[in-house]
Amino acid sequence: MKEINTEDYRVTGTEKLSEIDTYEDFNESEKKLKKELKNIRKDLGDFQDTLYAHGKYGVLVCLQGMDTAGKDSLIREVFKDFNVRGVVVHSFKVPSTKEKKHDYLWRHYIALPERGKFSVFNRTHYENVLVTKVHPEYILGENIPKIDSVEDIDDEFWKKRYNQINDFEKHISENGTIIFKFFLHLSKEEQRQRLLRRIELKQKNWKFSPGDLEERKLWDKYQACYEEALNKTSKEHAPWFVIPADNKNAARLIVASIMMEALKKYKDIEEPELDDEIKANLETFKQELEKETT
Repeated sequence: MKEINTEDYRVTGTEKLSEIDTYEDFNESEKKLKKELKNIRKDLGDFQDTLYAHGKYGVLVCLQGMDTAGKDSLIREVFKDFNVRGVVVHSFKVPSTKEKKHDYLWRHYIALPERGKFSVFNRTHYENVLVTKVHPEYILGENIPKIDSVEDIDDEFWKKRYNQINDFEKHISENGTIIFKFFLHLSKEEQRQRLLRRIELKQKNWKFSPGDLEERKLWDKYQACYEEALNKTSKEHAPWFVIPADNKNAARLIVASIMMEALKKYKDIEEPELDDEIKANLETFKQELEKETT
C-alpha cells in the first residue's frame, strides 16, 4: 500500500470543499485497509500508555461532519486498542438549561482531557459557528447581552466568535493539550444512501430522525458554514484536516495515520525514569518478593 501523505488533508486556509474529493480507497481492498488500521491503532494504544505515564500532555480529538458522516463508527474502530480508562468520548447535544447559564465554551472546557488521556469530541464547540449560523435563532437562547434579535447577529458577531474559538484553542495548546480536528467530508449522494439504509434496515431504524431530512435541505448552507469555519480556524497548533468520508475504512485509516504521525514528533513524551535509589535496589525488591510463600 502506498504511503499516506497526511499533509494532503491539512486545511491551509484557502480550501473549497466543492473541489475536495469525498472518496478514497488508495486502490486497496477493504481487507487491506482494515489491516493497516489495525497496525496503527495498536501503536496509538501503546502511545497512550506512555502518554499516561508521562503525565504532561492531554490529546483532544475533534470530529465534525454532516449527519451519517461516520463519526461514531470511526471512534469505535480507531480507539479500539486503547485502555478504556485512557480515552473519554463526549457527544455534545443541544445545550442543557444549566449549560446555557454559562458561555458557549464552558461545557467544552470542562470536558477537556486530563493530562495523560485522550478526549474525543463527537460534535464539538464548532457547532456554535455551524448549526447556530444556519439557524441563528438558536443564539437567542444563549441570553447574550445586547443580542435581542436575529438582526443583532451580524458579521462582526461571527468574526468575534471565530476569534474566541481560536483563542480558546491557543490557550489549551500552550498548556499541554495536543489538538486534532477532523472534518469528515461526505458527499450528498452518500448521505442519501446512508439515510436510506437507516430506514430499510430494522436494526438501524433507531438512528433515523425526520429532522435529518429537514437539515439535509440546508446542505449548501452547511457546506458554506463548514468551509468558512475550517479556513478561519485551522492553525498550526490546532489544524483542521478534511477527511474523505464516503469510504469509512479509508477515512478511519487516514485519521489514525494523521494522529500517529503527529504524535511521534513529541520526543519528550516517554515513560519516566525510576528514582536512582529505587533502580539500584530493584534486584533486592525482586528477591524479597521471590522469598514470599503463598
